[in-house]
Amino acid sequence: MLWKLELEENFFHIYDSKKLIAGYFDPDYGELHPKENSDEIILSMLKNHDKISGGLIMFPLVKFKLFDTDLDTSISEVEKNVVRVNEHLQKWKNFLSKTNRVIHSIRISHTDQDMLTITFPMKFSKPTPLEKTKLLEEIFPTLDLLQKSGLL
Repeated sequence: MLWKLELEENFFHIYDSKKLIAGYFDPDYGELHPKENSDEIILSMLKNHDKISGGLIMFPLVKFKLFDTDLDTSISEVEKNVVRVNEHLQKWKNFLSKTNRVIHSIRISHTDQDMLTITFPMKFSKPTPLEKTKLLEEIFPTLDLLQKSGLL
C-alpha cells in the first residue's frame, strides 16, 4: 500500500493508494512562545523542516451503520451491525494491546455522527524533520500494521 501525506493548515491528511483519507497526523510542535504567534511559528517550523519527536495520529475506529436519520431496518440487521462492530472493536483492542498503546482517545467523528474515531500519541524513533517523506517513514510501520490487521 502506498501512503501519502498532504499538509492542511498545521496537520497532515494521510491518504491511501486510492487517494482516500485514511487518517490524520497532528505534529507535536512543542511549547510555542508567544502563544499569539503560534500560527507564524508553526509555518516557520514547517518551512524550515524543523525536527519533531512525534505527534497525535487519528483514524476512523468504527462506523455503526445504525445512527442515520433515515434508518428503517429490522432487528436482525441491527444485530448483524452490532456483531460486526464488536468484531471490529476486538481487532482494535488486539492492535492496541500488541503495540502497547495504552493511551488513546475515542470520539465521535467530526464529519460523520455514525462513526467513532481513535486518536493516540505517536513517538518517533528519532527527531524527524517536518517533511512529508521523513514523517511518512516514521508513520509507515503503524499504517502498515493497521492495514495488515484489517483496520484501514
